[in-house]
Amino acid sequence: MDSPSRAPTTEIADIAIRVPRWFEDSRGRFAETWRSEWYPGFDMSQLQGNRSDSRPGVLRGLHYHFLQFDYWQVVQGEIEVGLVDLRADSETFLRAEVLRLNAQEGWGLFIPPGVAHGFHSPRGAILTYLVNRYYTGTDEFSVLWNDPDLAVPWTCTDPILSDRDSQAPRWQDIPNSDRPRAEAFR
Repeated sequence: MDSPSRAPTTEIADIAIRVPRWFEDSRGRFAETWRSEWYPGFDMSQLQGNRSDSRPGVLRGLHYHFLQFDYWQVVQGEIEVGLVDLRADSETFLRAEVLRLNAQEGWGLFIPPGVAHGFHSPRGAILTYLVNRYYTGTDEFSVLWNDPDLAVPWTCTDPILSDRDSQAPRWQDIPNSDRPRAEAFR
C-alpha cells in the first residue's frame, strides 16, 4: 500500500523537496530515497554519504558551498532547517525560511550550491545526507546562524553551537570573493 504525504513548499529558487513513495505491508515500509537522475546537471562521480547525530538543542550551520549540493533526510527525530539564498544573481537572493523535516515523513531536501543551510535539533535527531563532492574543506563556508541581516526565522534563541558556527562571520563581513553566484551552478 502506498501512503503519500504532503511536503511543505519553499520560496527559495532551486530548493526541492522530494516526497518518498512508501510501500507498506506487514513487515514495515519501503521507499526509494535517491536517484541521481532526479537532479541532472550535477557531477555525481564523487558522491559521498554522511551521517550527523545531534543532541537536543544543537544547531549546526549556517554553511554554504560553491560547488557542492546537499541532499538531506532525517532518519530519527525531527529538525528545523534554516535556509538562506546567498546567490547574488538569484531571483530569491537573501530570502530566508525555515522548513521542518522528520523521520516519519522521510522527505528528501535538495539544497543547491550557494544556499546557506543549517539545522536545529530540538529533541535530538539523526540526519543522513549525500553530497556530490568528497570533503576537502576548500568548499566550506560559514555565515553566522542568527545574522540579523539574513533574518532566518529560527524558533530557538540559545542553541548549542560548535566554535566554528558560533564564530562565523556576519554576511556584511564576508568578502565578495567568498560570496556565491547562481550562474556558477547552472
